[in-house]
Amino acid sequence: MNDEPTISSTRERILDSALNIFSRKGYHDSKLDEIVQDSGTSKGSIYFHFPNKERLFLALVDQFADLLEKRVKEAIEPMPPGMERVRAALETTLATFGKYRRPAKILLVQAVGLGSAFEEKRNEMNGRFAQLIQTYLQEAIDSGDIEPIDAEMVSIVWMGGIYNIVIRWVYTGEPEPQRMLDSLVPILLRSVRYES
Repeated sequence: MNDEPTISSTRERILDSALNIFSRKGYHDSKLDEIVQDSGTSKGSIYFHFPNKERLFLALVDQFADLLEKRVKEAIEPMPPGMERVRAALETTLATFGKYRRPAKILLVQAVGLGSAFEEKRNEMNGRFAQLIQTYLQEAIDSGDIEPIDAEMVSIVWMGGIYNIVIRWVYTGEPEPQRMLDSLVPILLRSVRYES
């Protein structure tokens, strides 16, 4: 068996180290040399995977978005289409942010001011999750769980609410994750006239 690290494991080590360094020092004060040292790789390895610090940061955004999407899909998979899927998606999203405060802080707070590349990535991530919500809402309409609504508009509004409450929590630690779940999910569900 070959003991050499694989390209994928090197990339993961770099991403893990970048998360550590960015979370401790912030994006602007972090240096690639610190990530090299923390990851036990070389600057060449970093540049092989990421052409610059910004691209490394954006890869962390993608990694977190992939984790969030995977968790949501796993949570709703065993459920039939309808509002229970919507509820599970909302609860899983909030629980995932609650569990991963450090990456959430890096990705949602420290990235402010990184310019158009980050804004495009943030809009892409928000659009990706709004589309998931829209899909599950449409399934709930089709199954008769809720009356017809503009699922696209509702999903955008819900993403705004989720995003803002998570941003507040990342900055202040309040409301704590369980309170977010207990308060926000019922409010969102009532907005489409669904009472469970």
